[in-house]
Amino acid sequence: MKFRALQENLRRRMLERIARRELTALGLARQIGFQQPHVTNFLNRKRSLSLEAMDRVLTAQKMSVLDLIDAEEINKRASIPPPSQDDFENVLLVEGTIAAGEPIITNERVRDILKFKKSFLRRLRPAVEASRDGWQRFVMIKVDNHDGMSMYPRLLPGATVLIDRHYSSLEPYRKHEPNMYAVRQGGAGATVKYVELAGKNLVLRPHNQSYPISIVHMEDGKSLADYIVGRVCHVAIET
Repeated sequence: MKFRALQENLRRRMLERIARRELTALGLARQIGFQQPHVTNFLNRKRSLSLEAMDRVLTAQKMSVLDLIDAEEINKRASIPPPSQDDFENVLLVEGTIAAGEPIITNERVRDILKFKKSFLRRLRPAVEASRDGWQRFVMIKVDNHDGMSMYPRLLPGATVLIDRHYSSLEPYRKHEPNMYAVRQGGAGATVKYVELAGKNLVLRPHNQSYPISIVHMEDGKSLADYIVGRVCHVAIET
């Protein structure tokens, strides 16, 4: 992939955020320490950015260069098996930190590969709060002892959960049934809980009432998609 293509992808991502009113050209200019005309000319394809300027943008917007690389390009270079040609889809089992923070998952991050019926995955409805077009949609993580017992009996320690990372809305998937979500939790990766919104706080509620509720304060300028990794849409428990 050429440097020019990376610049174009960065420009497109910034314009998408501006269109969603998550960002302004002036705000971006202030974040990276440039004059607004410099940034505006970049967004309008009248000039390019230096490597240093691109690094500043990526840092300010909490992105990495992997966010600028097309998924198809990564898949061609990674040793992860290509999409299956049969009725099953390969879904990657990863650590919670990887599921929470990496849009495209590369080979060295994969713990295992599990197969799901393509027809099952196609039936699952997405509901995104912000665009995740560049994200691999489905990933799996193993639940630790604390999360497993806090969501008992819906989960158990060591359960493997399928996460739809294109579902970051709090809209119930089924009426009168709360969704389980994987939620970013500091450097610990992802925790699995019910989620409610109370003002600027996310209330993470366990199923097992003997475990405490926890609160995550949403920072200014952040949306649900910055905290919710995705909806838990399948649970596998080994016996």
